[in-house]
Amino acid sequence: MVAHAYTVAFDGIDARLIDVQCAVTPGLPSFSIVGLPDKAVSEARDRLRAALSAMAIALPSKRITINLSPADIPKEGSHFDLPIALALMAALEIIPRDEIANTVALGELSLDGALIAVLGALPAAMAAAESERALMCPKACGPEAAWVGATQVLAPGSLAEVVRHYTGQSPLTPAEPGEIQHDPNCRDLSEVKGQERSKRALEIAAAGRHHILMTGPPGAGKSMLAARLPGLLPPLSPVEALETSMIHSLAGLLEEGGISRTRPFREPHHTASMAAIVGGGRSAKPGEISLAHNGVLFMDEFPEFNRAVLETLRQPIETGEVTIARANAHVRYPCRFMLVAAANPCKCGYLSDPNRACSRAPLCGEDYLGRISGPMMDRFDLRLEVPPVAYSDLELPESGDRSATVAARVAKARTVQEERYAGTGNMRSNADAQGDILHEIATPDSEGQTLLVKVAERFGLSARAYHRVLRVARTIADLDHSDGVRKPHVAEAISYRLTTAQAT
Repeated sequence: MVAHAYTVAFDGIDARLIDVQCAVTPGLPSFSIVGLPDKAVSEARDRLRAALSAMAIALPSKRITINLSPADIPKEGSHFDLPIALALMAALEIIPRDEIANTVALGELSLDGALIAVLGALPAAMAAAESERALMCPKACGPEAAWVGATQVLAPGSLAEVVRHYTGQSPLTPAEPGEIQHDPNCRDLSEVKGQERSKRALEIAAAGRHHILMTGPPGAGKSMLAARLPGLLPPLSPVEALETSMIHSLAGLLEEGGISRTRPFREPHHTASMAAIVGGGRSAKPGEISLAHNGVLFMDEFPEFNRAVLETLRQPIETGEVTIARANAHVRYPCRFMLVAAANPCKCGYLSDPNRACSRAPLCGEDYLGRISGPMMDRFDLRLEVPPVAYSDLELPESGDRSATVAARVAKARTVQEERYAGTGNMRSNADAQGDILHEIATPDSEGQTLLVKVAERFGLSARAYHRVLRVARTIADLDHSDGVRKPHVAEAISYRLTTAQAT
């Protein structure tokens, strides 16, 4: 008879159920694994043989065949070790067959029989819950998988504990969820001296999840402002925390099984490759834009990034997801992030200072920022020029509202938006509004509409830019506790759209 165990194969953040079948038949002694296994899966037979030997279990002199069904799906990763071991031990009647048929298992075996942590325990627990099965995973993965809450999670430390559990000698206690992690290094906005307009723009961006581009000379405080943004954002909702943690689980970023309610803040270096930013590589792993899902992607020295990388961001910004195409599969990852970019005005950085600018000014500025294409530039809701801070301001005490005060205003605005977009599908904030809903909630009064039309005609705003101004104006109105969008809201939104040169 064929013994069945179950595990998962990962397709992005989705986990597909895999039937691990084991047949022990008469014939020349052999151990084969079929069903498109990769090298790590094929090597499971050697790890399994050594682990069983450590438990004083010898394999019979028969033909052992493991089939991973569906056989046309590529199987990758060392997490197939444990389900293969379960199917084999069930076929050898060491553990009962009906028990393992109700369990989804994943885990890597060491040569002494210990179970080693693997990636993807959280998505696997979701798949187990959907198939109405329990999940068995290594002890180190138990607190992470238990966060799903919809299925029983068993977390043994070794293969011997698995055998004792299924034979009734020492049943395993279900794992408990790990602790909620908190970021103790959250920096305060009041530490930034001056830059009141920049702080206001940051508050608007946080309230509506708007993309923002900051340009200014070196040392003006662009990176300092961006580093304070996590302290302004509301904590992740339970649904958002689960979405984000599933991606981080696949990337191995969940520490000690804990789930964070703090929104992710990713800041890749400008030398990062396409696969590192967008995702990909041999196993189509999530990139920085997916690791920043429901959080912030900060790209410092924005024009220094590879042009192809920047252009690839255009579609994910609009759709909120990225599809990594491979010859044998298309892997999809969510990536609804807030893009914060910082750039110097030119190569030397001192375009606005005649005493320090290079001899090529102002052409050097046009060439440098020209590395950012028009379509990419059009996707920034707010464009902010960050001026240098006067030396006298550096001696002043902390000024402006603290992060907690600004965060409270942002949270109120976000609450209004959650109620507004309830039942509209993927819309959660003003940055997501589109179509009839956008015109319904963000159409300004007559004076505001007149101003917006004049500006659009004068500066040739695209349809995308026009709608982005409306979204920002709606966010400003939410911060102002206004039901409608009025002329002052539109005027402020426009001021963040135009550069100083355009405004003059």
